[in-house]
Amino acid sequence: MKQSPGRTSNFSNDETIHEELQPVIDNIERVIVGKRSTITKLLCAMLAQGHVLLDDVPGVGKTTLAKALAATLDLHYARIQFTPDLLPTDVTGVSIYNPAQGAFIFQPGPVFTNLLLADEVNRTSPRTQSALLEVMEERQVTVDGVAHPLAPPFMVIATENPIEYEGTFPLPESQLDRFLFRLNLGYPTIEEETQMLERVTHSHPLSTIRPVLSHERVMTLMEHIPNVYLSPSIRQYIAQLALKTREHPRIYLGMSPRAAIALQRAAQAWAFIHGREFVIPDDIRVLFPDIIAHRLILKGGNRHQQTTVIEDLVHDILQQVPIPDRERRER
Repeated sequence: MKQSPGRTSNFSNDETIHEELQPVIDNIERVIVGKRSTITKLLCAMLAQGHVLLDDVPGVGKTTLAKALAATLDLHYARIQFTPDLLPTDVTGVSIYNPAQGAFIFQPGPVFTNLLLADEVNRTSPRTQSALLEVMEERQVTVDGVAHPLAPPFMVIATENPIEYEGTFPLPESQLDRFLFRLNLGYPTIEEETQMLERVTHSHPLSTIRPVLSHERVMTLMEHIPNVYLSPSIRQYIAQLALKTREHPRIYLGMSPRAAIALQRAAQAWAFIHGREFVIPDDIRVLFPDIIAHRLILKGGNRHQQTTVIEDLVHDILQQVPIPDRERRER
């Protein structure tokens, strides 16, 4: 792996450790054609121990992407279809009285898995949405005053449809802030769709996908992420970006400290995937829009009408905050 000048490596002697991740991306791309950048960011979220909100129209492969990631990394996968009548206990689990034992026995819900697909998460009530708050932040579920930890790794991939608002409950800011990325797949190009149609002629490629890494190996790779080096100037760069969002005259709610921590952690994972032991400004700049856009609220107007404006503001903020000079000289 590439080392920052003048630094001692914190990694093992295996200089090709990051190369294990490229076949993961290739394997998922067999199923999701032409979306390598989104696939890489999804893997980045997994390594950074973050969660992802897939915000896109129906039929572009959101569920398939989640299944392909789980199959490729040999993760236990569970799916919850969020509906208006879904209860919090349908997500977390419930304690049931066992007459034979004379005690209440906890029955784990579908959230006790490695990769949870929360499908159409905005179609359920705020009460049920809140059932995910604790588990996304603390990797545990508290029922009847007893905490039940989840086995690592754990990741939530939630989906929502950006064009249907009738009968939905917009996610509150506290929930949105727990998602590391908001990503979308978008429609394929003509070439990509032609290739996709060819691949599904006889069978869906998802049915033939095989694990590339074990989830135990994924856990080992995740342990390397905190060792990816961040210079003081990079940390200051993140802090300056956060401050700019909070002081911007058109932004009502800016970047939270949790978001700044998420950006740092994601940048470390992104550098690791690309074979570096150190973070560079380009890592911050490429991830910043997908990490921050869903967390910002503008002054006035409807949130659903602000998406394009927010994207423009995020671009402007990146242009206004200077890239660290020392990092420019090291590149």
